[in-house]
Amino acid sequence: MNLNYSPIVLKQKIMKKNILMILMVLGGASFAQENIYDFEFETLNGEKKSFADYKGKKILIVNTASECGFTGQYEGLQELHEKVGEELVIIGFPANNFGKQEPGTNEEIAGFCKKNYGVTFQMAAKVSVKGDDIHPLFKWLCSQENVDFVGDIKWNFEKILVNEQGKVEHRFRSGTKPMSKELTSKL
Repeated sequence: MNLNYSPIVLKQKIMKKNILMILMVLGGASFAQENIYDFEFETLNGEKKSFADYKGKKILIVNTASECGFTGQYEGLQELHEKVGEELVIIGFPANNFGKQEPGTNEEIAGFCKKNYGVTFQMAAKVSVKGDDIHPLFKWLCSQENVDFVGDIKWNFEKILVNEQGKVEHRFRSGTKPMSKELTSKL
């Protein structure tokens, strides 16, 4: 092995190594967050919100849809919000990933939620929760270790419970109702 490189070759090797290290760091940047507080989201009204605003509270994130067999869970989410809204922040994230069951615009979704379920908990702007266009928040959420399971969201109305330190604590599949003992016992 020849270790006597010319100064130019040596500079090129060092530069190549540094570029590779930078690319590796940037490639993993979406998972570098240790908690949810580095993320922001847009509300249905177009307002920017930071998860840092909710430090010290549990957060229940739900991917929602207006034309799904689980859409009635909006009612349970609203009931949960009315009961424990001081300690628990509920945020619905409309998504059209499953069966195209959320075709509406943000304005239409807001109207639907208010008219049919009297929703007063926080609703985010429509996002993608799966696939090539997945929102960075959901990419991070789905990768986080917790006591239940890790991986992709499989259907509408899955629920992700984030603890007071901003870490994913529990995940619940679509069939878990918002007011069920399975979910409320974790609050």
